[in-house]
Amino acid sequence: MVFALTEIINNVFIFNYFPNAWKTAVVVPILKPGKDPTIPDNYRPISLLSILGKITENFILDKLNEHLIGNKILCPEQFGFRKSLTTSHQLLRVVEYIKKGFDRGECTAAVFLDIQKAFDRVWKQGLIHKLIMYKPPPNLVQLLNSYLDDRKFAFRIGNSSSESKTMKAGIPQGGGDLARSLLHLRKRHPYDA
Repeated sequence: MVFALTEIINNVFIFNYFPNAWKTAVVVPILKPGKDPTIPDNYRPISLLSILGKITENFILDKLNEHLIGNKILCPEQFGFRKSLTTSHQLLRVVEYIKKGFDRGECTAAVFLDIQKAFDRVWKQGLIHKLIMYKPPPNLVQLLNSYLDDRKFAFRIGNSSSESKTMKAGIPQGGGDLARSLLHLRKRHPYDA
């Protein structure tokens, strides 16, 4: 079993191809806490994806982070989607920064941003253009393009499912850290692509 899984994942990297069978998301709407269930915007669409695809995403993310960290593309303040760095580390860093400012009699302001429907609005070709600007190995760009290209989704409510449709934009919200990392890269310099 482990050998077969290893061979499958190795072939993803050899052929720079993310299998189509792993790219169909079953979208389950989850009601946000305390919200009116009769209003569609009160539901969060969660994408249920292939376990094999999610495992493979972690290996792709390792390759992407290897390039981004090795070329000092990720800023030191970027804690999400990086090994051994957590939101707790970032929170401690922010608290320490505020405390130092307070000790010096300085004011500290913070801005927290939540981009509505951020995953749904990613322009995939713009994201690939952004990746190319960071000069990763061409095979990684090809693999990430395969990961993003020709994704499909179907809605499931209870025991009923819709027909699958092709996603015109966006990245899977139920994906692993790879999707969130790509979203972060897209936001880094939003006007470049």
